[in-house]
Amino acid sequence: MSTRPTILEMRSITKEFPGVKALSNVSLTVKAAEIHAICGENGAGKSTLMKVLSGVYPAGTFTGEIVFQGKRVQFKDIRSSEAAGIAIIHQELALIPELSITENIFLGNEMVRHGAIDWSASKRRALELLARVGLRDDPDTLIKHIGVGKQQLVEIAKALNKDVKLLILDEPTAALNEADSQHLLDLIRGLKGKGISSIMISHKLNEIELVADTITIIRDGKTIETLDILHDGVNEDRIIRGMVGRSLESRFPDRTPHIGEVLFEVRDWTVQHPQNPERMVVKGSNLTVRRGEIVGIAGLMGAGRTELAMSIFGRSYGNFLSGHMFMDGKEIEIRNVSEAIDHGLAYVSEDRKALGLNLLDDIKRSVVSAKLSKISRGPVVDDSREFAIAEEYRKSLRIKTPSVDAGVAKLSGGNQQKVVLAKWMFTDPEVLILDEPTRGIDVGAKYEIYGIIQELAAQGKGVILISSELPELLGLADRIYTIFEGAITDCIDGSAADPESLMKSMTSAKKKVQSR
Repeated sequence: MSTRPTILEMRSITKEFPGVKALSNVSLTVKAAEIHAICGENGAGKSTLMKVLSGVYPAGTFTGEIVFQGKRVQFKDIRSSEAAGIAIIHQELALIPELSITENIFLGNEMVRHGAIDWSASKRRALELLARVGLRDDPDTLIKHIGVGKQQLVEIAKALNKDVKLLILDEPTAALNEADSQHLLDLIRGLKGKGISSIMISHKLNEIELVADTITIIRDGKTIETLDILHDGVNEDRIIRGMVGRSLESRFPDRTPHIGEVLFEVRDWTVQHPQNPERMVVKGSNLTVRRGEIVGIAGLMGAGRTELAMSIFGRSYGNFLSGHMFMDGKEIEIRNVSEAIDHGLAYVSEDRKALGLNLLDDIKRSVVSAKLSKISRGPVVDDSREFAIAEEYRKSLRIKTPSVDAGVAKLSGGNQQKVVLAKWMFTDPEVLILDEPTRGIDVGAKYEIYGIIQELAAQGKGVILISSELPELLGLADRIYTIFEGAITDCIDGSAADPESLMKSMTSAKKKVQSR
């Protein structure tokens, strides 16, 4: 075990909300210059514990004790935890898109000279901080003009400016591509080499196994165990056993496909970028989906996967130029989302919080929101039917909530995703497009969602599955289309696909796939 001194102790932390005990006597010890991972299923209490630590839930709203750098601390807010040297980077980044990188780094902590912000000194300091995190962009660049991976680096630069001793990262790579994820993980290891401790919450167990020194597993609001990566023989299966309380014999439920006739077809689909008319985001693409079939779409970030999906779903992205769409052999014209729903299409967005849910709604309204006409008498929603339908989905999808009257914002990521799935299943679609349906979701919840996907296929629905995780596509899809620079380059049978063949087709415009 590590002989490094202890930087943090959280002792017997208990946190309750109305009707639920989120944390029950949870304890955590972090050593100096250590990367400490926290694992657990969605809703286990990981993020709640970090909000307790960082002052989001202030002293007095929980019981237990926090000792930081040898002193008992009671943080009343985030500013007080930051002053002590603790910085938290949430999964939803706290940056202002319309401000520059420099302005975001120093927001609330401005460099002032003679009563005014010293922009010259701020820019020099910003360049120093950006160099430390490996970001070469002009510090005057607006946040909205850089990608999510770079935004994560800006958040870390912001933390380094506050002389951070302990950095908390909540799902730091959930929305990043492989290259950006690797850069971020290398940066975290580099910070460790400079004496900065990190607490990392992640559902990507391969990344945890790669970078963490120690893992604490939380289940149902309780500390289950703490593992030393080097001395305890830790691997992914060992972590999963601690998280879910049992071994998962397989990452994917068993399935015997029953694939029927062609249900849905897109031919020569071409879409223009909404701001740049010279750029085609979808180029003459063809795809088919049969009844009972799960069709995967694989491509690197920026290849055009989401653009294709959103343009098919009611032309909700880009400027449609040409193409044809068929349902059961008959050509259909879909000009907006309402018409897409009426023709039996549904789309689960990759960003459930921005596009999939209204976080001000309760669960029952969220479930029925995509087709209120099904439970309305004229212009009036039938409240009793709304409640009954939401209850039915709560039970069938095992959504963990004390009541469907609860707000969706209070649910864990996995349970929010189940609400989004329920919302679109309620429309009774023929074709369900799933864009990164398991992003930011733990391995146990993933297994449940895989089962839902397979059940939809077993009902004769067509499923289009977009995923950045190749093992997920290989484990679920009957066929996999690859896409590169807006063009579909290949279509590979699931039984014949492997990571190497997919990656080859994802990185070159090898050929144009015809309808099949």
